[in-house]
Amino acid sequence: MPPVVPPFLIGLVVAPLAKRLLKPLVRGVVKTSVGLVMEVKKAAQEAGENIHDLAAEVAADMVAAQVISGDGHRAAEHAAPVEEKTEVIDPGEAEARTPKIRATVGAGKAH
Repeated sequence: MPPVVPPFLIGLVVAPLAKRLLKPLVRGVVKTSVGLVMEVKKAAQEAGENIHDLAAEVAADMVAAQVISGDGHRAAEHAAPVEEKTEVIDPGEAEARTPKIRATVGAGKAH
């Protein structure tokens, strides 16, 4: 009958070996995962910036097209009655109504 080795003795011998072998493996997996997550975050941020840039360009093109064609001013003149044309608009109120286009192309980029 072979000698019976208690399981805890096997654990005492195998644990240091497993630690030496598995620690670098687990460390490499974690390092790769963190690097991958950082790359995905960077790609998502760049995609978001590109979408914002595209939206700003489209908005600027639409505003420029309206200014060139004069649609914005002509439509307001034809739609408003004569009494409302003479109404004075507070400059602060007019600024609050106009959409602001922010230039975010170079903001926040650190290389």
